[in-house]
Amino acid sequence: MSLPHLTAADVLATAPMDAVGALRDALTAGLDPSAGPPRVGVDLTHGQVLLMPAEFGDRAGVKIAAVAPGNPAAGLPRIQGVYLLMEATTFTPLATLDGPALTAVRTAAVTVTALEPVLRGRRVAIIGSGPQGVAHARALQAHLHPESLVHLTRRDLPDSGHLRAADVIVCATTAAEPLFDSAILRPGAVVAAIGSHEPDKRELDTALLTRAQVVVEDRDTALREAGDVVLAGLPRDRLIPMADVVTGRVRLAPDRPVVFKGTGMAWQDVVVADLVHRRWSRRVIR
Repeated sequence: MSLPHLTAADVLATAPMDAVGALRDALTAGLDPSAGPPRVGVDLTHGQVLLMPAEFGDRAGVKIAAVAPGNPAAGLPRIQGVYLLMEATTFTPLATLDGPALTAVRTAAVTVTALEPVLRGRRVAIIGSGPQGVAHARALQAHLHPESLVHLTRRDLPDSGHLRAADVIVCATTAAEPLFDSAILRPGAVVAAIGSHEPDKRELDTALLTRAQVVVEDRDTALREAGDVVLAGLPRDRLIPMADVVTGRVRLAPDRPVVFKGTGMAWQDVVVADLVHRRWSRRVIR
């Protein structure tokens, strides 16, 4: 029997809140984001190839993602890739999944999972209209049911009215420098920056990181990969692991800004890939 491949449509059929629930359950069950191997990046002539292996429970897997900066000019996605899901004990392959679709679903679900206790209000602004912007809009609509949700590009930012009014802001861009002056934000704004995993790039300014409660997937990963954190010079003890927020070990203050800086981690892929594969398998068996 040939190895099944789950297409982008198969992966995107996963309800956003189901993915949030799977991530929340994994962290509540004791998954330790710091225990997995770090992402491995290999520079090639036309971009970078990333290897992201992980295991959780009875599943293991590895994502091979390729970032090709020249692809958009040729009408191709900037990020290509595939995920291989395996049984954790024997490493028997179970399926391959569309990598970019899996990345979009899990990244948006991670943002909602990390910020779920403080997601409030009804006005959402998303900077970036690519796959991550679209996936975050879908996830936030499912969770918040916002009264307004706007997609902004970097060209829109000189007119900052939407950002001034927003309760929740998602930055999903390839920016290397801060997108806006954080002084314009509401005092209790909730901001997610998920655009890069490079230590020399950031979407948010130092002033916001300095005064905000900063939630990250894992402290060591953030200090190694999260440019928003690295360039702001935040010490380790200023970073709040998302597992502590999800499990209630840390409660975020409602009257201060909250920033979630995500870089994407392999444990998230294996948790969501397992969810997608189990749902797909049940449909096929029927």
